[in-house]
Amino acid sequence: MVRFPDGFLWGTATAAHQVEGDNWNNDWWAWEHAPDTACVDPSGDACDHYWRYPQDLDILVELGFQAYRFSIEWSRIEPEEGEWSGAQLDHYARMLDACIERGLQPVVTFHHFTTPRWAASDGGWTNPVIAERFARFCEHAVAALGDRIAMACTINEPNIVPLMGWLMGAFPPGRTQDLDGYAKATEHLIAAHRRAFDVLKAGPGDFPVGLTLSMSDWWAEPGCEAEMQQYRAHHEDVYLEACRDNDFVGVQAYSRTRVDSTGVTGPEPGVEVLAMGYEYWPSAAEAAIRHAVEVTGLPVYVTENGIGTDDDDQRIRFLQESLAGVARTIDDGLDVRGFFHWSLMDNFEWAFGYRMKFGIVGVDQTTQRRTIKQSARWLSEVVKSNMLP
Repeated sequence: MVRFPDGFLWGTATAAHQVEGDNWNNDWWAWEHAPDTACVDPSGDACDHYWRYPQDLDILVELGFQAYRFSIEWSRIEPEEGEWSGAQLDHYARMLDACIERGLQPVVTFHHFTTPRWAASDGGWTNPVIAERFARFCEHAVAALGDRIAMACTINEPNIVPLMGWLMGAFPPGRTQDLDGYAKATEHLIAAHRRAFDVLKAGPGDFPVGLTLSMSDWWAEPGCEAEMQQYRAHHEDVYLEACRDNDFVGVQAYSRTRVDSTGVTGPEPGVEVLAMGYEYWPSAAEAAIRHAVEVTGLPVYVTENGIGTDDDDQRIRFLQESLAGVARTIDDGLDVRGFFHWSLMDNFEWAFGYRMKFGIVGVDQTTQRRTIKQSARWLSEVVKSNMLP
């Protein structure tokens, strides 16, 4: 048995647009309904978590988790610029209270991929005013919610937004190889994080604040080590360096990234490939933790880790191997403080729609019936014992 440290925080995670339903006022709802995008499904009712969150929190308690990471939806709280919804702030206050009443630590993400339509309409993250707009949203939200928050994540995977939105064309605004847009979005996301960090630390409550980052286990083919370092610097290190004075860094890693003479390349022949198109690579979390600590020196939470699969035995195998790697980093003296499984529920997986199953709880999209999977029971035993078999 591998024992985790006393006080190690176990949680699961969701994002508002992926689970709440009917989030029509943001750029993603517009994108998933636009013609000629790669989106296979609209989000629609999602998991109806906006209304069913008490039931879902009860499942977390039953499984023994101690924390729940979720996002608050900017486009609900500020539906038009400068127009604030007290009703929506009250809704999220009730969610926070429901967590606290159940003994769950609420971990709040202030931006998880979705931006209000009004903020996206004049350039979105390429417009320098976005940083102050986001900081203003954080200021209003923390004023209403801050005394209930246990931990805060400013922006979820800010490196994915410019990559997918301005280089790959898979996220709004759907640009491809727009290097200028990519550079501007990167600059403004970093500025927004820094402003948000200051605002959240100055608001009500006393809670740690950090950034969550999409990371990989980076591999270079022989002779391509310098190119690999350059790619990783642009994709990860620029954000890690920007959060060195934060309270923690959130590591989110699912697979590895390979670099050869052509640049970033696809899966290696002979390696198992998942439905998402990337390699089955459970050591990614361990590698990402080590690199995050090397660059920042900060405490680490694994704020997302999991696998999209219809094979629940494969999910258990992945988690077993991934958590073993997390445990090795702790044994080596790294300050790793918690693990959040992605995701609590099968949900709307962005352009992939509902085909990818990341949840330890299944959701019937017609009836909204929840089904606790065997992987949830397995992970529950790990959580309750604080040990990995």
